[in-house]
Amino acid sequence: MAEVADLTGDGGVLKTVVRKAKDDAIAPTDSLPLVDVHYEGTLAENGEVFDTTHEDNSIFSFEIGQGAVIKAWDIALRTMKVGEVAKITCKPEYAYGSAGSPPEIPPNATLIFEVELVACRPRKGSSLGSVSDEKARLEELKKQRELAAATKEEEK
Repeated sequence: MAEVADLTGDGGVLKTVVRKAKDDAIAPTDSLPLVDVHYEGTLAENGEVFDTTHEDNSIFSFEIGQGAVIKAWDIALRTMKVGEVAKITCKPEYAYGSAGSPPEIPPNATLIFEVELVACRPRKGSSLGSVSDEKARLEELKKQRELAAATKEEEK
């Protein structure tokens, strides 16, 4: 049985790793705050899928820590590495709260997301301090591409 991590200390955001990332995989940082994810969201009460990127194989991108997504995602994605797949269980206060998000998400709903962190990137136009930062970034992009290619190969 996979270990469940309580990321908020109050049971509000629980994370279970479904597939571990490679040991040398990168994680989001202040210099790599843009993340690309695949996900599927379900209602905890009945398992009904309310949103997914799998049907059209799209990527969802956002900047961590900017309030662009529910609180649970800002918290959980910081703990993930590229290539990792995790199940994130979000209590209402870390999701859509008492308002819900009609019509798909009822008020006070606990949500379960299976999220894959596909990539981390710097903000567009941000200066990457130095040549060594740029080299490291390019090396990381190369690793991400190799990981994606290996994953695609495994799926065949």
